[in-house]
Amino acid sequence: MSTAATPRSLAGLRVIDAASLAAGPLVATWLGELGAEVIKIEQPEGGDAVRQWGAQKDGVGLMWKSLGRNKKSVTLNLREERGRDILRGLARGADVLIMNLRPSTMTRWGIDYEAMAAENPSLVMVHITGFGAGGPKSDYPGFGTLGEAMSGFAHMTGHPDGPPTLPSFMLGDGVAALNATYAVLAALYHRDVHGGAGQLIDVNLIEPLARLLEQPVLTYDQLGVVPTRSGNRWDISAPRNTYRTKDDRWLAMSGSAPSIAMRALRAVGRADLTTDPRFAEAQQRLKNAAEVDKVIADWVAEHTLDEAMAVFEEAQVAAAPVYDAEQLLDDPQLKARNVYRRIPDPELGHMTVQGPVPMLTATPGRVDHLGPPLGEHTDEVLADLLELSDTDLKSLREDGVI
Repeated sequence: MSTAATPRSLAGLRVIDAASLAAGPLVATWLGELGAEVIKIEQPEGGDAVRQWGAQKDGVGLMWKSLGRNKKSVTLNLREERGRDILRGLARGADVLIMNLRPSTMTRWGIDYEAMAAENPSLVMVHITGFGAGGPKSDYPGFGTLGEAMSGFAHMTGHPDGPPTLPSFMLGDGVAALNATYAVLAALYHRDVHGGAGQLIDVNLIEPLARLLEQPVLTYDQLGVVPTRSGNRWDISAPRNTYRTKDDRWLAMSGSAPSIAMRALRAVGRADLTTDPRFAEAQQRLKNAAEVDKVIADWVAEHTLDEAMAVFEEAQVAAAPVYDAEQLLDDPQLKARNVYRRIPDPELGHMTVQGPVPMLTATPGRVDHLGPPLGEHTDEVLADLLELSDTDLKSLREDGVI
């Protein structure tokens, strides 16, 4: 069976991506990889702000090219009532609608969940905001940075004597989008298998990441202790750190399983420590994490990355090189799994992007095309789905609605 003919699990599903920037559009990207038809709504002037994010080539945003994969770009000015009427028309025939406007704006414009569900009771709406519905901050603007700060992530990240550290990638948005994506699938299952109606999925940028950082909350609740930054160490396992090699490279190691920690000590020639109560027992090893780290660090510093990794792989130690982008693309394991694919593109010629994650055997996701130019599909989609004529489209364009 050819790749193009391979069935996809969400074929036949229609998604309206009327959100902007990262979290909401990421949900649509992942649904599109699995076969959903994704109609991307963008403002006529400039489009989604993610088009201007980060690195550019010949004026083309590289992040947009990946985030906009498999989507149809339709320009629509939601500040105009006629633009909102068109959105309502598209939503009447959609399965999923993704929004990230402030709750008060949604209500004022008549495009909140209650208004949309009144016309399409089967609609599943995803509303991703900075702080979520309800509460004093419900209507405040929010970005992933605020979620990374308020979730506790920044407080726990960095060295003890350094500042709270923010990630240089869209972590808060990505974790929120993953939560929202599985919620969409649960809502569709409820609708299509259990015969239920559509529903609203309310996701903010704080709670999904905070869920992954629950350990400090549990510790504070039960022990009255507020955990703080510990660099690359983690107070649940030792050894656990990054270590500099003789050739000025870095490797990471995790001793989360006691058996792995013992293998690591034997691999660096310190089998004697595996019978020492200070290091053989997990809780005692945590109390002596600095000493464990020094043993590993001293050994690694005397070996090149290749030498150290050969020893650790032979001993079945959980260690890995710290990659940059070039090294990531050259990794034989990832190459064997065809993780990165070179996709043709009319604007860039070709671009290498990561393929769909995870990999499904019967209904694999795929990248049909990269992010299209702004408004490339406006006429096609509105004529096909709303039966607008050429005259209608011309009038809407002249009035700045599309």
